Amino acid sequence: MEVGFALFFHHFSTFLGRAGIYLEDLFVLPEYRGKGYGKALLKRLAEITVERGCGRLEWACLDWNQPSIVYLSLGAAQMDEWTTYRLTGDTLEL
Repeated sequence: MEVGFALFFHHFSTFLGRAGIYLEDLFVLPEYRGKGYGKALLKRLAEITVERGCGRLEWACLDWNQPSIVYLSLGAAQMDEWTTYRLTGDTLEL
């Protein structure tokens, strides 16, 4: 039975000098939310990170998405010193 997915890819950390995993999206079907499936997906992804010898597992979460912020209960640290920037549309025409 499929109840959700974790979409991720490898990236490289110049600070660590080794690969890491970036979690792009974590999705659980609405009827299965709040039942521990999201945590299970994150735990499995952490295992994959270790199995592949990666230095870190990272992701971004919208601060208003409170029901989805289960990460802190797993020991995740919020990275307050980083700010996200974005170029879109006409601003890409540098």
